[in-house]
Amino acid sequence: MQTSMAAAHAVGKNLSDAIFGASAAAKAATAKYGAEKVTNATIGAIIDEQEKLACIPTMEKVFRSLPMTDVIDYAPIAGLPDYLNAVQGLTFADQKPDGYVAAVATAGGTGAVHHAIADYSEIGDEVLTSDWYWGPYSALCREGGRKLTTYQLFDEHQNFNINSFRDKVESLLKKQNSLLIIINTPAHNPTGYSLSEEDWAQVLDVCKTEAKKGDKKVSILVDVAYIDYAGEKNEARKFMKQFGGLPDNMLIMFAFSMSKGYTMYGQRTGAIIGLSSSKAVIDEFAQIVKFSSRATWSNINRGAMTVLTKIQQDAALLAQFEKEREELYQTIRKRGAIFMDEAKACKLNALPYKAGFFISIPAADPSAVCNKLHDDLIFAVPLKMGVRVAVCAVPIAKMHGMAEKIKKAQDAI
Repeated sequence: MQTSMAAAHAVGKNLSDAIFGASAAAKAATAKYGAEKVTNATIGAIIDEQEKLACIPTMEKVFRSLPMTDVIDYAPIAGLPDYLNAVQGLTFADQKPDGYVAAVATAGGTGAVHHAIADYSEIGDEVLTSDWYWGPYSALCREGGRKLTTYQLFDEHQNFNINSFRDKVESLLKKQNSLLIIINTPAHNPTGYSLSEEDWAQVLDVCKTEAKKGDKKVSILVDVAYIDYAGEKNEARKFMKQFGGLPDNMLIMFAFSMSKGYTMYGQRTGAIIGLSSSKAVIDEFAQIVKFSSRATWSNINRGAMTVLTKIQQDAALLAQFEKEREELYQTIRKRGAIFMDEAKACKLNALPYKAGFFISIPAADPSAVCNKLHDDLIFAVPLKMGVRVAVCAVPIAKMHGMAEKIKKAQDAI
């Protein structure tokens, strides 16, 4: 009989990541056949038209200019004050809702999700998100002794499924006193969908109805990791104005990330921002998430925080930085448009794509479809409900024809 030294709650943990598995297969094919023959649609990072990892030049320039003390020194547990002020401005732009706000630095957007789960859901409770979701949400819930449960993101017409959302919220709050809801928008990973202002109005109506019952607590974490690739900044954030004036027993949080918006994926720098009509709730928020930071990673990357603040505080640098990032956004937009136009032409059922890094195609057997695509040296990621294509990673020349090949692979299964 095999002996385990692990604690009971840790027995059986096994990290199986479809994304890294698909990426490894693509790399093996590249080594065998050459990069020009392989389409690697697995990478969740911006790959430029020369198929190199993209880096925003102004970010690199500022990063390389930092004094060594800004690279190696400790940062405050909560984060550098100028950074925290800047990320609040970046999160809301000109769409800041009425209410009290606080921010605490985190280890990437993932760290913000971790803190929301750790501090705003009860151990043993269920956390709610959509059925198309970023896989680590489930791992983060399991690590914290919670369970991730889902509602159907789309109805039969591929519109936001408010009825499924309402049913899930109501049923969960019949058996739980509080509920954490994770909503990844705009430019949702993995579908590229963005909730409209009308979608948000319906979501908040459901949550306010439950909150008004008085003895329930509702928290929403808005994961905005891809917001800088979702369109004009104020247009993409317009929905945030609806978060003002909510009941005191509703808390809105945001998961901010420097990974995509600053092409600093490996620097692991982000923030969790809290918004409430109650000052007491936000004062508590700032203290408890700061405590969670100390209890997990202690403090985060000082250098990356300094890069962001230096760019934000210099008008010329900021203008150049935003110009360079806009060029990346427009490239991704072109790639997505090619795929969606060709999907429509060949009758491939791609989910509604608004913006962002990914497009998803429902499939009965996603692994089989992805394996069949290997015949054409196309590598995508099999999810539970479909196939994920990283339009952020595929150059325009290779985007042409991909939708039709996916359709043929589906038909062959």
